[in-house]
Amino acid sequence: MESESISLLSSLSAFFSQYGLLLLKGTWDTLVMTTLSTLFAYILGIPLGVILILTSKHGLMPKPIVYSILGGLVNIGRSIPFIILIVFMIPFTRMIVGTSLGVAAAIVPLTVATTPFVARMIEQSLREVNKHLIEAAQSFGANTWQIISKVFLAESMPSLVRGMSITFISVFGFVAMAGTVGAGGIGDIAIRYGYQRYENSVMIASIILSIVLVQIAQSITNIIAVRIDHRKH
Repeated sequence: MESESISLLSSLSAFFSQYGLLLLKGTWDTLVMTTLSTLFAYILGIPLGVILILTSKHGLMPKPIVYSILGGLVNIGRSIPFIILIVFMIPFTRMIVGTSLGVAAAIVPLTVATTPFVARMIEQSLREVNKHLIEAAQSFGANTWQIISKVFLAESMPSLVRGMSITFISVFGFVAMAGTVGAGGIGDIAIRYGYQRYENSVMIASIILSIVLVQIAQSITNIIAVRIDHRKH
């Protein structure tokens, strides 16, 4: 039993000596790509989601043509498979960051792919806000911007935070796919060092790291959502 433990520790030591720094860099690259892409997607997606809710049939500023055009573009963006989008956007990515490889290059298509998803999620979260609160704000003379900021966004904040968790996990999956075309990260390590070199230990380590990162992100957003949900206090 003791010899088996020593053998296991020796194997783990040899594994981390060979792949430790590589996995650490891959984890960092994955977190950078996932976090920044999610952030940029929300910067672009929140205004889109707000415009969608405002211009919808029962919105504060109903404009069917605007809603149909914008909604159609969002639906088209959500319909394109990411692996196709990232290849299709190579010329645009090169124009923006000067290269189509690496972390910075991956953030461009990741943001483009995620923004429509975020816009719909924002629209859905805002649509769940109690209509009586909106009517009450209107009766007190609140303007459109005040209703957006103090009613729509404020009341839907727990839902928006939970939606960010879903978005983060979805982008995490996109990042793994981006690794197949030279973006780096855990997905790239799993393919190049795990699959192509038949190193099952690297593949397993990549899977474990992915599970851990996703669970941490899920737990953090759940805690934040519960704490800011005034309805449960």
